[in-house]
Amino acid sequence: MNWEKTVDTLMGRGPAAFGLRAPGTRRLAVLAYHAIEEPRLFARHLDYVQRHMQPVALGDVVRGRTGSDLPPRAVLITFDDGDRSVLEVALPLLVERGLSAVAFVVAGSLDSDRPHWWVEVDTLVRAGASKGGGRGHDPDEIVRRLKALPDGERIAELEKLRDGAAEPVRTRQLLRSELVQLRDGGVEIGNHTLSHRYLSRCPDEVVEFEVEEAHRLLEDALGRAPRAFAFPDRDRDPRALRVLRDLGYEAAFLFDHRLNRLPLAISRVRVSSATSMDRFRMIVSGLHPALHGLRSRIRKREA
Repeated sequence: MNWEKTVDTLMGRGPAAFGLRAPGTRRLAVLAYHAIEEPRLFARHLDYVQRHMQPVALGDVVRGRTGSDLPPRAVLITFDDGDRSVLEVALPLLVERGLSAVAFVVAGSLDSDRPHWWVEVDTLVRAGASKGGGRGHDPDEIVRRLKALPDGERIAELEKLRDGAAEPVRTRQLLRSELVQLRDGGVEIGNHTLSHRYLSRCPDEVVEFEVEEAHRLLEDALGRAPRAFAFPDRDRDPRALRVLRDLGYEAAFLFDHRLNRLPLAISRVRVSSATSMDRFRMIVSGLHPALHGLRSRIRKREA
């Protein structure tokens, strides 16, 4: 028996989740997707949001900073990294339902065929890259290890993997002109740094460049400055927040799997297009984030 699936079913359809979805609930749920691998299930997510939640736009969120101006069960849809499936799969489904969203784009990848670095690592390791500790190792474990390294060491390890590859990895990225297509379809474009470096592991000058150069590129592509930012990792870097304030940003989104009451840095809950409907109900209700937070606190106490 799949116990995790059983728990999702019981909790997602039970009274606890219903209680957290009650009309008085004022906490904003910000859904953080990446690529859309399961279009049909993603469409079911959107249908659920339409029927049972109150979809809001980024403008509603930045205007309703205290949460009192947002409707009960408010939910904002976001996407990280700028995968082409957001344009090709998610956008038509959103437009069909009249829903808005925010896409946080890695600006340095635009108009290129350069993969995001973790995708490149995964592909190289699966292809048997012989240097950099790749051969015979689990790709996911290699990516996790590299994420934990200081930025300079991560780049050096990535170069070793590239040296051991038979051919370079290529991935078709979004074009600058396609950002306008997304925006015109109701998907606001936000800043997700220049190259998706983990800012907490970068020196000050790299943090500033990653935020400012991405800001410049997106403003040039769209004819207006982005007003929202999403951190590329779970850490809220205070140096980046200072740069964002200086640039006039109105919101900075985290990736911490929490609901929130709208401080400057706004929490988000992790979800994918492959998330089952039972777990999706738990996530948007706030039950799954609450259980996740409780489990994390217990682990810290036991450590």
